[in-house]
Amino acid sequence: MSNDTQRKCPEANGTLPGCAPLAVPYVPFQQEGEKRYSKTEALAQGTLFPGLNLPFHLQVKGEPVPKTPLSELQALGFVLTELGLYLDTHPNDAEAFQLFQKYAALEKEGRIRYEEQCGPLQQTSAAMDDRYTWTGNPWPWNFSEEVK
Repeated sequence: MSNDTQRKCPEANGTLPGCAPLAVPYVPFQQEGEKRYSKTEALAQGTLFPGLNLPFHLQVKGEPVPKTPLSELQALGFVLTELGLYLDTHPNDAEAFQLFQKYAALEKEGRIRYEEQCGPLQQTSAAMDDRYTWTGNPWPWNFSEEVK
């Protein structure tokens, strides 16, 4: 845009001035049966769907997620959120719903296993123990043992 155009176009007036440059956005969306990342790759990439993983200006590729019990739960939770959002717009995709059910069961089992090994994930989970264990060690960020 030239300096003349910039002077003629007022800024921050709440509406799009007639002299403003226009852009045509492209918004990708998921298709039924689209390929998916694994749960840990989805967490690292920030999306479950490779088709939505488009390059952004100066964006660096996601770092690998460490293999810890907590990161495994985070990856499962991320995939559940992604699938839930997909199912909001594709409620009749039976394959995606079956995958959602599978990951929900894995997340529930993983959370139970994690709490048995490491202690409660939420303060309310401490109410299920014989004594108040919320402040016990190790804290989730201190636990570094690999997932078995």
